[in-house]
Amino acid sequence: MTFEELGLNPAILSAITACGYTTPTPIQEQSIPLVLAGHDLIATAQTGTGKTAAFVLPALELLTKKSTLPGKGPRILVLAPTRELAGQVMESARNYGRGIRPRCGTLLGGMPYREQLRLLSAPVDIVVATPGRLVDHIERGSIRLDRLEMLVLDEADRMLDMGFSEDINKIVERTPSDRQTLMFTATMEGDIARLAEKMMREPKRIQLAVSTSSHALIEQRLHVTDNLNHKKELLNHLVSDSELTRAIIFSATKRDADELSRELSRNGFPAAALHGDMTQMARNKTIDRMRRGGIRLLVATDVAARGLDVNGVSHVINFDLPRFAEDYVHRIGRTGRAGATGIAISFASAGERNYLERIERFIGKKLPELQIAGHEPTTTLRKPAGRSGGPRKSGPGGPAGRFGKPAGGRDGQAKSWSKSAKPAGSTPRSAPAPRHEPVIEYRSRRPQA
Repeated sequence: MTFEELGLNPAILSAITACGYTTPTPIQEQSIPLVLAGHDLIATAQTGTGKTAAFVLPALELLTKKSTLPGKGPRILVLAPTRELAGQVMESARNYGRGIRPRCGTLLGGMPYREQLRLLSAPVDIVVATPGRLVDHIERGSIRLDRLEMLVLDEADRMLDMGFSEDINKIVERTPSDRQTLMFTATMEGDIARLAEKMMREPKRIQLAVSTSSHALIEQRLHVTDNLNHKKELLNHLVSDSELTRAIIFSATKRDADELSRELSRNGFPAAALHGDMTQMARNKTIDRMRRGGIRLLVATDVAARGLDVNGVSHVINFDLPRFAEDYVHRIGRTGRAGATGIAISFASAGERNYLERIERFIGKKLPELQIAGHEPTTTLRKPAGRSGGPRKSGPGGPAGRFGKPAGGRDGQAKSWSKSAKPAGSTPRSAPAPRHEPVIEYRSRRPQA
């Protein structure tokens, strides 16, 4: 199928062609006809499948017909969990809509009100907003939603995870009951299913299997850790190698991201934090510093890293494992982009065993466990699989491999990662184990916590 066959306006088709696209992705091919037909829609799909265009294109098509309703409020409203994701949606709307020139803008937390009030002072076609800031404008009386024709919830599950449930309910209450509602989410369990039932009218359902085939160039590794100090020792060893050119390190909380970035910088490794408590200007400045090479290490939370696109990231390090398996796939996708190879390293302690098991079930394989000589864990997360089934390590009398370090305790000098430890159960050097295991696609279902 081509975009022409979807029946889009010629001005929109021209913009799509100018962007270099000719064939819709599966989520676009399935979603766009349903949205154009006026149906409510629930689409379960992961980031990177082209879901933004799946709702932006039919939204623009709606705008090719004049509204008969009076007022200045938006005709299209997109709710997004983070400022970065909202910015990407707005960029797509402007690129694909260049032929029809819709009036559009963003309402984001951490940004000045003056520009947002200027946007809302005249009729607007598309508003992309984070829930908290939109509720602020509703309560101020600076925006009305009675002219709304389409409401889109992008990454709806993420918004609920972030505590936006009450804000979303407040927003929905202010919208017309006959609006069209589209929901894009990675899972349809629990609160998401209840929200959809409450706000949607006989929605059509699309569910795409979560594919990890796009991660074929990413080498995934596991290091078992005893405690926080052990984690930090491993991290300092890993980032000391020059083969790590640029890395994103994921932490569980904003406070941890700040503390870890400061500690890395004190240890001589240029680092900066990225999280939701930072202003948009500070976040943009930090990302720009990394793109320009001013920092090697970005310590980020999941929320801040959603939609983050920085070229040349050689490594992703999960200092803390994500709570949800889908987030693991999103995280490691920050490396190995545009045909380049990448390395994804995960730390796991005994308290994170359940998270590790969820991730491995989700991706359909076990992460190969490695050890670094002088930094071996005393904790065991998996049962030994025979004499050759345990994790391999480097050092005197042991095989060489990646991540090795000479014996002599945890204070020994780091060696090149390309000359150190081997994964658990690996074959002899004369017959190296395959770098990548087969990838199995699974339906995107989030395990219950």
